[in-house]
Amino acid sequence: MSREIRRSMPLLPISIVMQLTDLTARQIRYYEEHELIEPARTEGNRRMFSLNDVDALLEIKDLLDQGINMAGIKKVFALKNEPVVTNQHKKDITDADLRRILREEMQQAQTMQRTSLRQGDLSRFFRR
Repeated sequence: MSREIRRSMPLLPISIVMQLTDLTARQIRYYEEHELIEPARTEGNRRMFSLNDVDALLEIKDLLDQGINMAGIKKVFALKNEPVVTNQHKKDITDADLRRILREEMQQAQTMQRTSLRQGDLSRFFRR
């Protein structure tokens, strides 16, 4: 049995999780309502938590202690759960595309009679 499978097994009732995390039952249910954790349910509808759930609750508690609000915590968890995109799967931008984008930016800056910092650095690469 792999380590990840063991860590995701629902073994702990809410009373033990409360002791491990120093959170109240209400707080734990609140985080479940906001879909930050998803404990399993028994046939009697009791919550059973995995070690991964406990880790998530401890992370939530740490983020709250750092002053991050629930919206920020949701973003942190969303980013953690987002699949990692490797460079191979990203759409590569060609040199021609990059030049076109930068040229358009420089032209927009000229029409607005503003000079961006990049314009001064990049103008030497483009002929007018």
